[in-house]
Parts: sequence; structure tokens; C-alpha cells
Amino acid sequence: MQDITGLILAGGRGARMGGVDKGLQNFRGLPLALHTLMRLQPQVAEVLVNANRNLAAYESLGVPVWPDALPDFAGPLAGFLTGLERCETSWLATVPCDTPLFPLDLVERLAQAAAEADAEIAMASAPEEDGQLRPQPVFCLLRRELLESLVRFTHGGGRKIDAWTAQHRTVHVPFDRPGDDPSAFFNANTLGELRALEQR
Repeated sequence: MQDITGLILAGGRGARMGGVDKGLQNFRGLPLALHTLMRLQPQVAEVLVNANRNLAAYESLGVPVWPDALPDFAGPLAGFLTGLERCETSWLATVPCDTPLFPLDLVERLAQAAAEADAEIAMASAPEEDGQLRPQPVFCLLRRELLESLVRFTHGGGRKIDAWTAQHRTVHVPFDRPGDDPSAFFNANTLGELRALEQR
């Protein structure tokens, strides 16, 4: 834990939510980004936020806030890049701001799997509604040394997470044990989905 920095990804356009800043939408009375921070903070040594709008609102959470180094809302990999550039620990754990129920042992299990597999990347996999395990690529644990590779990939125009992670030793970590919350990785893309998630 002492060698892992946490990164909250809040830099998207929120297009499917009507262009609102997703991380600042209320969930059970608090902004989504604050829920995410409260779940992530006990799991890592320090937390950073990647945001491209309303920086003062994110700074009020009390952690450092960094916008994308790449222009034009370039997607999650731009956030990964920002996090790796600012990370001072050996590992970076990434979580999105719109999945407020992610596991409280997420980072621990990713770190354990990465160590056992001698992996450069550990990525969560979770069962979806059809029961199939699917990768959750924005829930990753990344070695800091991957920064150079990611700079090359993004500066070459690459934007897809799976195309980049496929270049590295990646272990997929299933979150389907008895007792794991089946809705832990449910994310809210629309305001309707956010309200539905509140009711779960």
C-alpha cells in the first residue's frame, strides 16, 4: 500500500450524461468523486485526481488535481498518462469517478495478483449481467516504468486501453468470489443509471 498511488479518473466529457461533469454529480447526497475518494484513500498511500473542468471543485476534496497532458478529452489513457507522470511510488492504481461501489479490497487484490504473476499491469475483471467475466480496463494497477511506453503509444495516436495493455505483461484479476458484490463495478453513464445505482 505504501508503494501505490491512487488516481481518480474524472477527466471525461460526460457526453452520455448530457455533458455534465460526472464526478460532481450527487450520489446519496455527496459528489461521486468524493465517494470514490473515500473508498480509494484507505487502499493507497496517496490519491491524485485527473480532471479537465471545474478544477477548484475537485481541489476542494483536499487532494492534488491534474488535467490531461493531452488535448481534447483524449480518454482514459490520457488520465493514465497524467497519473504516471505525477506518480512518485512504484505503482499507480486507477479508478473511474462514476463507479462508487468498487471493492474495498480492490488495490490489495490487484497488487497480490501482480506480484504473483510478475506482471506490469493488473486489471480487474467482473461478472456482467449475463454472468460473463469481462475486463474492467479503467480499474488497473500499473508499474510506474510504463510511462515511457504510454508516452510513445499516445503520441503515436493510440487511444484504446486494451491495445496498449496488450503490449505488456497483464494479469486479469477476477472479482467473482463468494461475497463479492455483483454490482461493485456498475458505472453510471446516464443520470438515470446514477439514480438506479442509488436504489441498489
